[in-house]
Amino acid sequence: MDVLTLLYAILIFFPVFMLWRWVDGKREQECYILDYECYKPTDDRKLDTEFSGEVIRRNTNLGLNEYKFLLKAIVSSGIGEQTYAPRIMFSGREENPTHEDGLSEMEEFFQDSIAKLLARSGVSPQEIDVLVVNISLLSAVPSLASRIINHYKMREDIKVFNLTGMGCSAGLISVNIAQNIFKTYKNVYALVVTSESLSPNWYAGNDRSMILANCLFRSGGCAVLLTNQRALKHRCMFKLKCLVRTHHGAREESYDCCLQKEDDQGRLGFHLGKTLPKAATRAFVDNLREISPKILPVRELLRFMVLKFIRRWTQIGSKGEGSGSKTGINFKTGVDHFCIHTGGKAVIDGIGLNLDLSEYDLEPARMTLHRFGNTSACSLWYVLAYMEAKRRLKKGDRVLMITFGSGFKCNSCLWEVVRDLSDGNDAWNDCIGDYPPKSLANPFLEKYGWINNEDPSTFVVPR
Repeated sequence: MDVLTLLYAILIFFPVFMLWRWVDGKREQECYILDYECYKPTDDRKLDTEFSGEVIRRNTNLGLNEYKFLLKAIVSSGIGEQTYAPRIMFSGREENPTHEDGLSEMEEFFQDSIAKLLARSGVSPQEIDVLVVNISLLSAVPSLASRIINHYKMREDIKVFNLTGMGCSAGLISVNIAQNIFKTYKNVYALVVTSESLSPNWYAGNDRSMILANCLFRSGGCAVLLTNQRALKHRCMFKLKCLVRTHHGAREESYDCCLQKEDDQGRLGFHLGKTLPKAATRAFVDNLREISPKILPVRELLRFMVLKFIRRWTQIGSKGEGSGSKTGINFKTGVDHFCIHTGGKAVIDGIGLNLDLSEYDLEPARMTLHRFGNTSACSLWYVLAYMEAKRRLKKGDRVLMITFGSGFKCNSCLWEVVRDLSDGNDAWNDCIGDYPPKSLANPFLEKYGWINNEDPSTFVVPR
């Protein structure tokens, strides 16, 4: 009888034990943001209108048509006068950079932001278990990750990932790497470091598809401290709910639209092709198709399916396919805040149109673009910091991050706010009261609008 009782007990409690073990294991695999630090360069690196004009005039390969193109691009870019450039620009050596220029630019960021982040978090460099560094346009030997390990004297058994060439979407790729490691190892700290090296990547030619990058990209960086330690949950800021990566590299049109190459004169630059908007839209739609079921309530998905069926039914026999570019899904039913990559005013406008977002929803991205410009893979964190500084983020809120990158890639993820956030971030603390400004118009047109009335013979391009 005792044997039968024991057998019955095993049959009953063993499945319960296995279920508890599975649930407990899942909890150990969760990914939290403990803290993050956005880099704010010193004021002597600010790029105002007058100095921007001086930098452009230093390029002797530009003619009147290129000046007009640049003026139009800058005026419509949404970028203000408080953005930052690398130090090489202020010494007038942008056309003749050295490898050391790129390294010193990155080390200035590493030594500032990582130190502040670890000090505020109370985590020593020796406690870091995983280091993920993504700088797309600078490859060094030893790697940039090794330089960080050497400077902060991190452990010998630290797991290191040094990413290059991943473009503006590399920030979420780095988070995804840490997330996957958390599935195998318990009680881990992961440090994600993301930035872009502009010093060795200034384009000095006159190819319009390549000089556009000079107008958009600015200096910045961010260090993010992630963990899967449940004991620290009450201290954490965000919890990762899901992350989706979409890569269209197999499509030639997508692959070629955004790449680093040499122009006809052999000058290295970053090419932004005319097919970029189309490639971005395709990747965006495919990414939304995958992440939507993960973040939206069932009622919204059912409503969309019924609406889509009705639209198709009413279009039977008609030539039109319907107008408008909106998705038809109300993402606000599952998302409270939208953290959009500041790739440019057109990128922000396009996402806002497709997701039917209000100006309130787009404000963090627009203000970040105006204040810091396109800081590549770290731009999302400046947008997030703006929301925090404005005290928008409350416990239980859900934040959707959307980013694009060369390849062509579209990555997105959803964060849940773990606690009310109101401390603000160093990058915004001294100026958040000035945003949003009454006008986002920059003074470039007022100062350089006379270019539109000039005669081509005024500008002679050397051959």
